[in-house]
Amino acid sequence: MDRERLTQPISEGECIILLDPEDDKEFLYRMREKGHINLHKGKILHAEIIGKPEGTVVRTSRGDPFLVFRPTLSQFIMHMKRDTSIIYPKDLALILLYADIHPGCTVLEAGIGSGSLTLALLRAVGPEGKVISYERREEFIQRARKNIQLFIGDPPNLEIKQRDIYEGIAETGLDRIILDIPEPWRVVTDAAESLLPGGVFIGYLPTIIQIKSLVDALQEEQRFTSIETFESLVRNWHIEGLSVRPEHRMVGHTGFLTMARRGESF
Repeated sequence: MDRERLTQPISEGECIILLDPEDDKEFLYRMREKGHINLHKGKILHAEIIGKPEGTVVRTSRGDPFLVFRPTLSQFIMHMKRDTSIIYPKDLALILLYADIHPGCTVLEAGIGSGSLTLALLRAVGPEGKVISYERREEFIQRARKNIQLFIGDPPNLEIKQRDIYEGIAETGLDRIILDIPEPWRVVTDAAESLLPGGVFIGYLPTIIQIKSLVDALQEEQRFTSIETFESLVRNWHIEGLSVRPEHRMVGHTGFLTMARRGESF
């Protein structure tokens, strides 16, 4: 989303977040000229939002206030429609930093799912970079395309291939490879062939048994080094007046990240 667009009023076709300031609940909607929103606190017409700047207060038919914002990427990912589990924002943040995804990067991902990682990668590589996505299931491709189009339109630097990565990687000279697939250890040798020297490999997996198989394969393939595995656990805090305590619920284990660097064999 470019800066010029962010300074413009909300337009038809855009997604917005409605924030209930009383309890901090968020709702994601796509604006349509004749649309309306039915909430537990009353009704809001889309026409009352279209043409207004971000941060506007709109009131329901009962008079209750709601704030209007464009969704951040994190908000959109958490509210977008999905047919699969997603990579959560806390893990996406680590992937982007630890894999050093930078403007101009060429990144291959496999397992597009509902498009959360794809969106994060597209933002990080910028218009000069490229994201290549392998996904063998057509229904996942269609869901991811819809989510991507809804948030950023049709990026020219995204190439989605209906292809099984276990059958090989067609591209060479890649800067980064990120795999969200059940058996990434089957791809390790192909990844070593396709990555540039110094390139980064990341596997995202839910169980430590899978991680053990991946790390064994990375160690056996002597062109990979600096192998490490970690996870992130995020706990919010409640701060209100004299009440300062951790939230009772937290975003615990979602997945393990295993990272390796492509060098020369020794």
